[in-house]
Amino acid sequence: MKTVFTSDVQAQCVNHVGLITLNRPKALNALSLAMVRELTHVLLAWQNDPQVYAVVIRGSNKEGPFGAFCAGGDIRYFHQAALAGDTTLEDFFTEEYNLNHLIQNYPKPYVALMDGIVMGGGMGISQGAALRVVTERTQMAMPETHIGLFPDVGGGYFLSRCQGAVGEYLALTGQLLRGGESLSVGLADAFTPAEHLSVLWDGLTQQPFANGQAVLTWLREQTQASTAQAKATAPAWLHAEVDAVFALPTLQDMVHALQGLSDAQGADSWAAHTLSALRHRSPLMLHVTLEQVRRGRHMSLADDLRMERDLVRHCFHTDHLSRRGTSSETVEGIRALAVDKDRQPKWEPTRIEDITPEMVLPFFVSPWPAVAHPLRHLA
Repeated sequence: MKTVFTSDVQAQCVNHVGLITLNRPKALNALSLAMVRELTHVLLAWQNDPQVYAVVIRGSNKEGPFGAFCAGGDIRYFHQAALAGDTTLEDFFTEEYNLNHLIQNYPKPYVALMDGIVMGGGMGISQGAALRVVTERTQMAMPETHIGLFPDVGGGYFLSRCQGAVGEYLALTGQLLRGGESLSVGLADAFTPAEHLSVLWDGLTQQPFANGQAVLTWLREQTQASTAQAKATAPAWLHAEVDAVFALPTLQDMVHALQGLSDAQGADSWAAHTLSALRHRSPLMLHVTLEQVRRGRHMSLADDLRMERDLVRHCFHTDHLSRRGTSSETVEGIRALAVDKDRQPKWEPTRIEDITPEMVLPFFVSPWPAVAHPLRHLA
């Protein structure tokens, strides 16, 4: 395939390696519908091309390559499209989840160099990689409950497969993983100093690779020593209390347990900070997210993505609560964080304790019959 240079996605095959650069640095490479389509087009073209042995993806910042991977989906577009009744919003999520499934099941080694911010949609285009490489600059999170959404792009699948109840903790709080911390929870495979990324990238264009496995082997060898060193230090928050609290049956149980720990340990404790984080998230979407992760733990990726496609439709068209447009939890959360930036979302209901099963369970009822589901073809 010839070199592709669009405004936001650059792709070329060099030395039998498909090289992709996300090039929307002013938006921290947030994914637009055009970018999702271009990535899908490139990956479909390369998957059956015998000249392409493996694929490697990176981001760029305002100074050049690397420095930022992908901050997620373009939430400003979500807000504008929802208010305008723009049907391309439906297309965005359908096509993004298709892309996530394609990457998770890609027939050739797919490698993500996850330098800088890796959030939301950035996780969706990296967690399915055969090799997930982070640096000391990596800032990884699934912070969707902060904007009245849930950790989508397969989050119910890959978060639920973290050890113990870590998936629930990350999904509900949006905890930021810095540097090599993601290695400790199984959301990254390798670590390299950021200054070494250009050496890896240049090496991919020069090494004599016989096949895709040789590409993976070389990258693992190049990062082996730094990965072993990074694995030696676990995140300070990764302790027994995470499982003790976040494995509890309900959010109310979790809040009660955190309150007890906070009272005993003080205002600067992990429990106090965690409780504060939960109190600032959307109470409704916290409950939806907990149900999502626990259902996702027993689902295939395809089934999880179909569930998440149902959920995101309900987020913008919450008909069982008579909420759409500006009254929906998601549009209000984006308004407060990214549009007006007052950081004062008006959640409804306002308290975790006021959410009922009747508010939550309809999110998990598909608005489509199985034969008409937009992701019905995923296997």
